[in-house]
Amino acid sequence: MKGLWVGLGAVAVFIVVLLFVGGSYVSSKNQMVAKSNDIPLALGNIDVDLQRRADLIPNLVETVKGYAKVEESILTAIANARAGLMTAKSPEEKLAANDRLNVALLPLMRMQENYPDLKSSAQFTALRDELAGTENRIAVARRRYNIAIHDYNVLIEQFPNSIWAGIAGYQPKTEYYAADAASKTAPKVDFNK
Repeated sequence: MKGLWVGLGAVAVFIVVLLFVGGSYVSSKNQMVAKSNDIPLALGNIDVDLQRRADLIPNLVETVKGYAKVEESILTAIANARAGLMTAKSPEEKLAANDRLNVALLPLMRMQENYPDLKSSAQFTALRDELAGTENRIAVARRRYNIAIHDYNVLIEQFPNSIWAGIAGYQPKTEYYAADAASKTAPKVDFNK
């Protein structure tokens, strides 16, 4: 009878050890699957932000260029009318120059009534802020991608996960994001093109 209890105890210990090992494998494999799937997700987020930049920057630049042209033409007309007023000699010339100045000021007045805070400097500031924000989003997405790879590699290299990773076929990833040499040169925004 004593031999039966020893045999049953040994079987029970074997089953407990088997359950522990199996549970450890399943838990580790689930973590590896989750971390492995985080990597393409993080890479996709970089693509989303790069596409946002590709869509946003040309639209912002064109908006600013278009508004700057409108404002420039209004200010040029005002400056020319004012110059005509300053150079007018006779009262008739002064009256005609004053009328031209009034006509030149009308679009500026309408623009100020409709958009009292609208100025090119605000447009350029908004463009700069959007560019900086977009670049920050891309940098954060790239960092998160690298962190996802790092977390995955740490997980599969830790014991006992390293054993289970080898059995399940999980290998370390080395595709960290690294900036190319051209990115060390700051991009230029040219409004004259």
